[in-house]
Amino acid sequence: MNEQSVEIHINNLEEKYEFNKIAKQASGAVMYRQGKAVLIAAVAIDEKPVEEDFLPLTVQYMEKSYAAAKIPGGFIKRETKPGDFETLTSRIIDRSLRPLFPKGFHFPLTITVMVVSSDSEVDMQIAALHAASAALYVSDIPVTQSIAAVRVGKIEDKVLINPTLSQQDESVLDLLVVGSGKDIIMIEMRTMASEIIDDVEVDMIDPMMGAAPLILEHQECNELDEEALITAIALAGKAIDKATQTYTETFTPLVREPLLLELAQEKVDEVLYAYMESNYADDVKNAIAHMAKSERATELKKVRSKIMEALESEGKEAEKEIVSKTLEQYKRTVVRTMILEKNIRADGRALDEVRPISIETNLLPSVHGSCLFTRGQTQALVTVTLGDKKDAQMYELITDKTSRSENFMVHYNFPGYSVGEAKFIGAPGRRELGHGNLAKRALEPAIALNYDGTIRLVSEILESNGSSSMATICGGCLALRSADVDMVDLVAGIAMGMVSEGDKYVVLSDIMGLEDHDGDMDFKIAGTKKGITALQMDIKLGGIDLDVLKKALQQATEGKAHILKLMEEAESHIVESGALPSTEFFNVHPSKIGDIIGKAGATIRDIIEKFEVSIDLDRDVGGVKLSGEDKEKVAAAKEHIKKIADAPVKKQMAYEVGKSYQGKVKKIVDFGIFVEMPDGFDALLHISKVAKERVNNLNERYHEGDEITVVVMEQKGKKVELATPEFLA
Repeated sequence: MNEQSVEIHINNLEEKYEFNKIAKQASGAVMYRQGKAVLIAAVAIDEKPVEEDFLPLTVQYMEKSYAAAKIPGGFIKRETKPGDFETLTSRIIDRSLRPLFPKGFHFPLTITVMVVSSDSEVDMQIAALHAASAALYVSDIPVTQSIAAVRVGKIEDKVLINPTLSQQDESVLDLLVVGSGKDIIMIEMRTMASEIIDDVEVDMIDPMMGAAPLILEHQECNELDEEALITAIALAGKAIDKATQTYTETFTPLVREPLLLELAQEKVDEVLYAYMESNYADDVKNAIAHMAKSERATELKKVRSKIMEALESEGKEAEKEIVSKTLEQYKRTVVRTMILEKNIRADGRALDEVRPISIETNLLPSVHGSCLFTRGQTQALVTVTLGDKKDAQMYELITDKTSRSENFMVHYNFPGYSVGEAKFIGAPGRRELGHGNLAKRALEPAIALNYDGTIRLVSEILESNGSSSMATICGGCLALRSADVDMVDLVAGIAMGMVSEGDKYVVLSDIMGLEDHDGDMDFKIAGTKKGITALQMDIKLGGIDLDVLKKALQQATEGKAHILKLMEEAESHIVESGALPSTEFFNVHPSKIGDIIGKAGATIRDIIEKFEVSIDLDRDVGGVKLSGEDKEKVAAAKEHIKKIADAPVKKQMAYEVGKSYQGKVKKIVDFGIFVEMPDGFDALLHISKVAKERVNNLNERYHEGDEITVVVMEQKGKKVELATPEFLA
């Protein structure tokens, strides 16, 4: 195989693909270049299929420290477990490529993407998606479609296709769309909050700084409405169609001879299917009516046992696996037929009806903020813990030269007992990280931009039957309000589904697990009453018509409005948690910040210890933030700091060299004594100037607070050198 290199310039990307150059023993591989970024993508297959009915695909996206000319930080100088960005990118690649595989493909497959050279302007998720798709397309795996990814941004009302990373930092929209041809496969979206400067100015009178103009600002979440979102997705769809056509034409001559793989056949016995339909239709419908996943599975097992016993009594062969597969297929048909033809859902709800909701806030007395949000058989206990800036999570991106701080963290936990499974609770998996990230993207635009601290939100899923990530958003929003976090507006989330056959389709609001499993779309939408702040969509069909998408968005808006109304009612009844820390914000003259800190930080340390508070200072504007568990101590600390700030500015005396002065022993250290002089400033009496003979222990002669007579030896600016009369005698 000869090395082949192709360059493609499309959708504002300049890409270079090098084939047959690296990893030649893999099923397919490519070296991908964009700017200074270089990625290696390789595909490997195990030609022995698994027995289970699923696609055992593993995607690994990895960033090497050397790619940014860095050595890994910490004790171990080797890359260890993947970071959140790597895990989330792996999940995006998996969700984008999985729909391309043919039905019955049950062969273990690994797709590895490594970043070996970084570029601070290259979108690594787009690069990784394209590299992985190219490696898979030219491989000997029977995948005949190529994907393309497009990110849409918006800066000052200007829409951008595939913005650079620096442009993304300025954008108020982050929309990632992945598709193949005219089919949309996956969508992820979030908006970013921004401050809007009004034209109104008022005078702010500062007694120390004089009059200054104050420009009023307000915050916007930059929510998208349905029309704006459809327009943006349509724009991305055209770019995807154009790109995938180019990729297909370019890569097709490079495709390897496909492996002769025997795809698994669907094990559905038509005779057995008809038998079930004739004799067990009511039993299956009754099993479907059991809403919880664990109960439904138990009821279906009972139906399966009943069928097998009946078949054996009739002298017919009954292979357990075939009966299970056929029963699962029949159950799926029943569920979909009920919805499509009769508009009947398994739990009897209307197509646009949201399950019953109950909300309880601040039920945990020792927690800053908490909410128990229950929707149907999905329940999330969400807590909020408030901290200082120093509590932020530090992390690094390979495209950044410096580390970043995450001041708003969302941690989502999904224990096995939430679906009735006896399962060990371990480290969070990709799904948990993905759901937590979705909730973070939905809530973050609504948190006040001037919030000066760190927030950790944790969602414990106690029960799950669909939409647990949306319960996290709803419960998380109210937990934030229960912790008195300033927010622009309430945020709610709802999961939408769809069932379709041919040209007929039905959109479902607030889907449960059964409808997610047997439906054709999982569409999660979150936002305020004004619009959408985040969404995530996965399509199980080949694609989705924009009219269908518009219908889903309109129905979601109605469901979201219903949930927000209930959340507003719950918010009005919030009783503040007794554990909520007291926080005070105030300003002093910037020149007084040094006095609050004190010499070598002595004054601020004394305040922290005496009043049991934490203090954050802003030197530029004279901002002071006090936090503590005891409100009275926080108030006392505020008064103490204000006294320091209001004290008149001290002026150092011009001392007469050789003259004696009365001072006070301020502090005794190994090398001498700090003496508080009559003007209030400290001067050093060095141990060598105490007495003519050598002094080994000053504590034997002096104590803090003692009066002491000193002679000024020299004064240079603020620096004053002292000696004792005894030394000079």
